[in-house]
Order: sequence, then structure tokens, then C-alpha cells
Amino acid sequence: MTSATERLAQLVIGTVESVAPDEIRVMLELDAPQTTALNAGTPSAFPRLNSYVLIPNEAGATVGYIAWIGIERSPYPKRSGLKDFGLIDLPFPLRKMTISPVGTLTTRRDRKARGGVRYELSRGVTAFPSVGDQVLLPTPEQVEAIVGAKENDRRVRIGASPMASNAAIMVDPDKLFGRHLAVLGNTGSGKSCSVAGVIRWSLEAATPPPTTEKPDPAPNARFIVLDPNGEYSRAFADLGGKARHFRVPPIDTASNERPLDVPAWLWNGHEWTAVAHAQPGAQRPLLLQGLRELKTGNAGAIPREAQIRPYISAYAVRIAALLGTGPQAFSGAVQARMACGQMLTNVMNDTRAWAGDVPDPLSTALHDAANTAEAVMENRRSGQWFNDFSVADLEGVRDALVAVVGDIPAFVPPSGVGEDAPIFFDVDQLADHLERIALDQGANVAGFLSTLGLRIRSMLADKRLGGVIARNPPTTFEDWLGDYIGADGAANGPIAIIDLSLVPSEITHIVVAVLARIVFETLQRYRRSHPEGKVLPTVLVLEEAHTFVRKGSDEGADASSPAALCREIFERIAREGRKFGLGLVLSSQRPSELSPTVLAQCNTFLLHRIVNDSDQNLVSRLVPDNVGGLLRELPSLPSRQAILLGWAAPIPVLVEMDELPDEHRPHSADPDFWKVWTGQEERTVDWPELVAAWTTPDGGDAALAAAAPGAEGHAAQGEADGNEEPVAEDDLDDEIPV
Repeated sequence: MTSATERLAQLVIGTVESVAPDEIRVMLELDAPQTTALNAGTPSAFPRLNSYVLIPNEAGATVGYIAWIGIERSPYPKRSGLKDFGLIDLPFPLRKMTISPVGTLTTRRDRKARGGVRYELSRGVTAFPSVGDQVLLPTPEQVEAIVGAKENDRRVRIGASPMASNAAIMVDPDKLFGRHLAVLGNTGSGKSCSVAGVIRWSLEAATPPPTTEKPDPAPNARFIVLDPNGEYSRAFADLGGKARHFRVPPIDTASNERPLDVPAWLWNGHEWTAVAHAQPGAQRPLLLQGLRELKTGNAGAIPREAQIRPYISAYAVRIAALLGTGPQAFSGAVQARMACGQMLTNVMNDTRAWAGDVPDPLSTALHDAANTAEAVMENRRSGQWFNDFSVADLEGVRDALVAVVGDIPAFVPPSGVGEDAPIFFDVDQLADHLERIALDQGANVAGFLSTLGLRIRSMLADKRLGGVIARNPPTTFEDWLGDYIGADGAANGPIAIIDLSLVPSEITHIVVAVLARIVFETLQRYRRSHPEGKVLPTVLVLEEAHTFVRKGSDEGADASSPAALCREIFERIAREGRKFGLGLVLSSQRPSELSPTVLAQCNTFLLHRIVNDSDQNLVSRLVPDNVGGLLRELPSLPSRQAILLGWAAPIPVLVEMDELPDEHRPHSADPDFWKVWTGQEERTVDWPELVAAWTTPDGGDAALAAAAPGAEGHAAQGEADGNEEPVAEDDLDDEIPV
């Protein structure tokens, strides 16, 4: 019978030669295994890159993975009994390797464990080894502890580690989803299968055993998959009614498909501004006002005084800005004098028109302001031109406008309904209502808002868009939340797949942003309404994340674009989602194009093959320096193999993902060119059927000319088409800078 000391001696494979915080060099023994180790209890490949070794010390045992293996020349041989080292001057080859320390393995007494001892791994190195310390091969029990296969909280198996004796790789779903997961890798590396597998294996592990009352139980889980390529339609088809599938019509009701519905009345003011391209001067405030009034249900609820107050203030601010710039802004150059004269003409016309809509004393104050502007303008008029304006001229008009504003108290709508409230209103009425508001403000405002109304009408008339954002009859907000986030107890299934593949590109980013925002805000309100402040665990999965969470500048026009809006909500979810039970799973083949804010908040990474240099450099900056050697294997990883590191893994580990059956894989396989070319697989083409589905209203993918008159459609493209006055929209916006 072998003693404990003898068993330990059998596991020694080398001694420590040098120690650094991120690198430990080891000289292998002459009799250390060359290719296969038999002394650890079971045959295992050794030495191999990324496999594990132990260095016992006073804190337990330092765990390291092999980062380099090689042969170096030594000035003396390493032979037992040889004493004349200094007398021999020949090169002798010695095998050496470099290991990177990643953790500490300790022991704890446990009667239920084999041998009465249970191994536990902790992150970080408690005590570094010293030169001359022995290096050991880990036993199978120690390997399982290193990769966390026996931890009680690691309930979901995702694969096995080929570098750790094929030990099972288990993960804790609380850590995997609670602090966000990023699945990164080139196309064809198995990334989509890993995402589908992690979801499926988690649901399988969480499914309770069947009982008499519930012969077919389902977990109370909530996964929402945003699928831009339609890959996941078949991945969960076997779940039947337990998987809700939303897509742009035509739909297959037999497969439990439903029409995608992201109604425009759910959009908030920011989202409406982005999709309608409302300019910040006057269009945006009037658009928000129209939304508030329609959601309030009383378009006449705001007094006339409150409606005109912003425009009077805007004129006063504009004149103050000219005075602050200096006389060159309103005198001297012909363009400056003409612009100032035109502004005073607008002040005179608008204030005089508004005076007839309000009672005294406000009416008198408006007439005074109109008369003041008219007097200044007429004194400086010279035929069709204007002479120089003075500072005193503009100060008099400004003071008259400020006096008018002081006579109008600020108005607060009594209902308190804002433009962001998810309250149903008839979206088709929005353009008409905005025109009524604009006409009330005067001819200048009405002309400026015409392009905004045309854009909204054109969008709603497009059958491709209307089928997604303006369904009739409307869905109630309660039903919508139950469909997309899940019913009570996940009675309608634990997963919702939202197929975005046929969503028109004009609104794809808005649809994704609205879905993500509503899910996030719903979970916020759930926690606040819960008696104990509990959260509702939900996982939001975003495929092709680099398309929707692309890094970019927040300055200029980009800040109000749909793409920036989409990035903004996902950055907020990444920062705050954990507090409200919302986990994020990002899948991307171009991590270098992702928002740095979102990537920085991901605590677990599943890295498949990455070949691009910029992507590799980015990933290397996201992970600790001592696993840099492990990441050098990324360009050569085969399909299904990935490196798991971060919060959900005790130490970085190479994992071969469990294989999904073909019918459970996302529809992302490589195309079979050769089989089709050679006739081994048949591909018939019926273009008439495809075109009919593409161009008919039932197909949900065409804008009929009868529904969208050509004049409106062309006008929505802007003044460049020649349907509007040849005045730039930005110039119109400057007329009334609210």
C-alpha cells in the first residue's frame, strides 16, 4: 500500500526555477511525462498548453495554467549523483515550461467527499511559491474543483474542458446572467449555437420534475431574444406553446407565430423625435406638445396663453443673443440687416395675430410689442432694404417681449400625463393634430411644421411600417407586457423570440430601443411595487449586438439619431439592469465595434475564435493580464470551443461546448454551395410566389401607391425633391428657436 507521501511524490513533474507575479518558470524532471501522464490516477495529456498544474505552499496550492513549453540548453546536466557541475562545459537540453498563476486551491474536511476532503478554489494567489518548490499534476478530484464541476451553486452544464481531463464545465446562472454575458467570436465559430445552448440548458436545468397536478411543468423563467437574422425560429420550435415567436407577417399560426407589434403609442418623446427627425428649434417642442395633448385625451386642455408663451420667449432669447454677439450681428453687412429686419417683421405679425386670441391685459401687451417692433422696423426701412439697426432699437423690442412673458403664468397640465406615458392614442391623428397646433401659432410656424407632418403621414402610410407600429385593433398595454415579457408564473412560456429580419430598416433601431426600454422600465416598476422590493429576473438576449450597440459620438446630430437612441438604452441596461433583475446577453462577431460602456459592464465572457487583430486587442484589454497567454489561442480555436472567463468561471477555462442536435441549432449554418451546385440537394425557385408575398398587403412588406400618394411620399424626403420652398430646414428652425 502506498503512503500519502509516496502518492504525492508520484505527482511531482518539476521544480520552480523563477517567480514573478504573472509568470512562474518551471524546470521539468527528467522522468516527467512526455505526452501522456499516468501517475494522476487516470490517463491525461501532459504537457499541454492551457492545462493546469499545482504548486503546494503554506496557503494550500497555487493553481496555474501552462502558457509555454520548450527546451532550453543548460551548461550542466541534471543527473542524480553528479557533483562536478563546474567541470563540464557542454550544452545539455532540459525541458522547461512557463505557467501563469490564476488561483489558490484549498482543502476542507467533508465526510461526504471522497477521502473525507473537499477541494475549494478561490480567485487570486494568496501566497506565491518560492524557487525550488515542487510542481505537481492535479488529480481528477482537484481538476473538477479547479473548473468548478462540483460546486453546489453551479447548476447548469454547458460543456467539458479538453484541457482538464474533460471535466464538466458547470456555471451558476445567477452569476452568468445577473452581471451580463458577452458571447464573442467570428462568424462560423459556434457563437449562435452557444447562445441557444446556454438558454436551452438553463431552462432544462430549471424545469421542475413532473407531478400529477403539472405533468408538463415549465420554469418560471423569462428570456427575450432579439433576433435580427431570424436564426432562432427553429431553435426552440420543439417547445411548442412554451415559446412565443413574433415576426413581421406573413406568419404561420400553426407554429405559434404572432405578428410583431411595437405600437407607436408606446414610444416616448425621445423615440418619436428620433424617428420623425424633429428639429430641436420648434418642431420638437410642438411634437411633444401634440403627444401630451393626444395622450391626455383633450386637445383643447391647454390655454391659449400657455400655447403662445414659448414662442414669445423664443423671440426674446433670439434678440438677446443678437445683442450679446455685437452690432455686427444686426448692422453693417446686408445679410445681417435683412435677417434682423425679417425677424422684427415676424415679431410684429405674430404678436399682432396672437393679440386677437387672448383677453386683456395680455392682448394690450401683445399689441404694444407689435407696435414697438413695427416702429423700429419702419424707422430703419429703406425701400425693400433696411439701414443699420441700433442697440437701443433691439433693446426696446426685447423689453416689450419680456413684459409680455411676465404677464403669462406658466401652465401645468392638470392631468400630469406626459409625452412618455404608455397611454393609447390614435396615431393616425397625430399629423393632423400637429397641423392644428401649428396653424394656431401663425403662418411661420405652420410652414415650418409642414415637413414634420409629411414625414409622419408617410411613415404611417407605409404598409411595411404600419403593420408593426400601428396595428388595428390596438393591443392593450397589459396584454402586450404579458405577450412579450411573460404572463404570471410564465404560464405562456419562458421564452419570447422576436424576429427582426423583415422589420424595415427605417425603424429597426427604434423597434429594438422601444422593446429594450419598456422591458427595463417594467422591471423598474415591478421592484418598486413589490411589497419587499423583490425583482423579476429577466434575460434580454441581443444577437448581432454590434449593429445596435455600436460605439459612436454623442455629439451633434448623432446624439438624436435612432442608432444613438438604441445605444443609449442598452448602455443604461448594462449599467443599471442588475439592480432590477434584468440580465443582458450580447452576441457579436465584431467586439471592437461595440460600445465600450456596454462591454465594460459585462462580467462574464465566452470567447470563440477571433481572428481580427483589432478585436483581439480589445478582448485582451478587457481581461486580466495573467490570462493573456490563454487568449493567444483565440485565432486557432476550432468550432464549438471557447474560453470562458469572468465572474461565472472560477478561473479562465477552455471549454468545448456541448453539441446541440441539428433541429435545436439556430439557422446559421454555412451554405452548402457544392451540394446545390452538384445536385445533391435540390433548390427550387418560385419567384412569382415570393414576389406576391413581398408586394401585397397580406405579405406585410410593401407600401401600396394607393395608400401613400406619390406627392406625400416624395415630400417626406425633404426640400431636395423640389416639393417645398427652397429654404433649408435648419434655417427655418432658426426662425423660432424655442
